[in-house]
Amino acid sequence: MARICFLFNHDQTHQLAHSLPIALELIARGQHAITIAVSSAAIATEVRRLGGAMLDKAAIVHLSPDSIAARLSAATLDKIVPARKLLLYRDNVDFFRGFDALVVPDKSALLLKTRYGLTDLKLIHTRHGAGDRAIGFNRESALFDLIFVAGPKIARRLVDDAGVDPARIATVGYAKFDLCRDNRAVLPFTDPALPAVLYNPHPSPKLSSWFSMGPMLLDVFAHQRRYNLIFAPHVMLFTRRWTVTIEPPAVARVPQPSSKAVHASNILIDRGSPASSDMRYTNSADVYIGDVSSQVYEFLIRPRPCVFLNAHGVDWRNDPNYLHWQAGEVIGPGDNIVAAVDRAIARHADYLPMQQAMIADTFSLTDQPSASRAADAIDRLWTTSR
Repeated sequence: MARICFLFNHDQTHQLAHSLPIALELIARGQHAITIAVSSAAIATEVRRLGGAMLDKAAIVHLSPDSIAARLSAATLDKIVPARKLLLYRDNVDFFRGFDALVVPDKSALLLKTRYGLTDLKLIHTRHGAGDRAIGFNRESALFDLIFVAGPKIARRLVDDAGVDPARIATVGYAKFDLCRDNRAVLPFTDPALPAVLYNPHPSPKLSSWFSMGPMLLDVFAHQRRYNLIFAPHVMLFTRRWTVTIEPPAVARVPQPSSKAVHASNILIDRGSPASSDMRYTNSADVYIGDVSSQVYEFLIRPRPCVFLNAHGVDWRNDPNYLHWQAGEVIGPGDNIVAAVDRAIARHADYLPMQQAMIADTFSLTDQPSASRAADAIDRLWTTSR
């Protein structure tokens, strides 16, 4: 029996659904000792909401930076960067040393190996999302003992771009679908019969459309009455007043929606509730507007019209980091967004074959739930390591 910890160490809850279903499957099998470690009360609450009674069979542990100095530093620096998240590893090395494997949806836990010497701890990366951004395929990925991928596209790029040993890759599908694929939102629009458009920008200033195009887009939709608009950006967009990103490097103040957009009866603004990341909006919308968020692939699991905003004048054609922009028309600043949505609906048949091919390459789905396939891969890893 292996001692396996699932760690959720993030400001927000959007990564939970990518690995919690795997934890629940392993708990149900009862073949390993499963611990779930969380870094905040909000994450613990969402874990319990999603996991239900099955979590009674597992230990849930709350972690935080231990020292007073670390907590004070985190309280100050967290307004700009995720200091608390990184300090948590340093102050809980002995806790992590007590496990045989650590399962994580992001890469920050690699610090336990590269900086804190836990070379015997097996690190398993579930990833989060199935997008095309280069950061998902950097060389750090090769440091994991096992990586779960949604489908062939991700596996190819991990091998080609990140130098990952194919033997460390397990294609398991998309565990988030096990929990969220049928979720729907109750949309509080005055006229719910109108088509619903989802605007889902990324938080990174050098990649996102929000900073230069977003507020005006909301105002344009507030002035028309043919579409409802769901504004549900990546949950990190409004976490801080200033956004600081390392890759690509950027610092920018986050603009806020106008009062007119906030009070428009045909606009729903969600600044980061669980609905922003549990597929309620991607399942409920009729049209998608975005830039580089991987949620477009969750939207396209049921192919529908898309529009992409090229706010930075990117030469995107033949760039694998913008592969998803082949799923719809790409427009830039100054273009008429409502007219682009009209065209997206009218011409969706032109993009349907490409959307279907992209989804088949992105998600390898079978009759076996993705979490079950991932649990099988963990069992194989542990069996072969004996």
